[in-house]
Amino acid sequence: MPTRSSRFDNALRDLQEDLLRMASFTEAMLDEAVRSLTEQDVSLANEVIRKDDIVDDMDIDIEIRCMRLLALQHLGSKDLRVIGTALKLISDLERIGDYSVDIARTAKVLAGVQYFKPLEDITRMAELTKGMVRDALTAFVRSDMKLVYKVCEEDANIDALWDSLLEELIERMSREPTICRQATHLLLVARYLERIADHATNVAERVAYIETGKLEQLAASHGPT
Repeated sequence: MPTRSSRFDNALRDLQEDLLRMASFTEAMLDEAVRSLTEQDVSLANEVIRKDDIVDDMDIDIEIRCMRLLALQHLGSKDLRVIGTALKLISDLERIGDYSVDIARTAKVLAGVQYFKPLEDITRMAELTKGMVRDALTAFVRSDMKLVYKVCEEDANIDALWDSLLEELIERMSREPTICRQATHLLLVARYLERIADHATNVAERVAYIETGKLEQLAASHGPT
């Protein structure tokens, strides 16, 4: 039976490195988007929006390379799972970039208003979410099942923060109708962050699939993304 070529191994390694670059880029977009919201920085929000096209280009480039690798013969079952996961992963990263753009657009809408509450809860959600994205990609590169389970467990914390903020802001809006517009925008931001956490969980579950050959839901709560 033909053996794996060093050329294939190098191509797969390059693919993983570019996936990490895409992940770092989208993570930075998320960080900048949240800062543009908390600091009410329109120029930073515009920078995040501009970067959306760069993420889209990364997505297309990596997808093409994955398809070329899939066209090779004599790939092992794990190789196929790795490449299939890479295809799913770039889709998740692209969606993370899209949600970061949505947060940046919300930042532009709210740039001229005084916040009726500190945004510590949204900042906390963002920090946890960025950590999940980082850990999921590290798990992919290192085949680290401990990080897989960490990400899936962290998803429950994000859901709890989302539920708490939703309850708080609905209660505030019922008492203070004048904050409804701003509160609705902040709830959307929190929802975007919750969705990003779901995408990080998707990545972690795909890493588990690579390692075990079983595609299953590992997070306790995992909604549509």
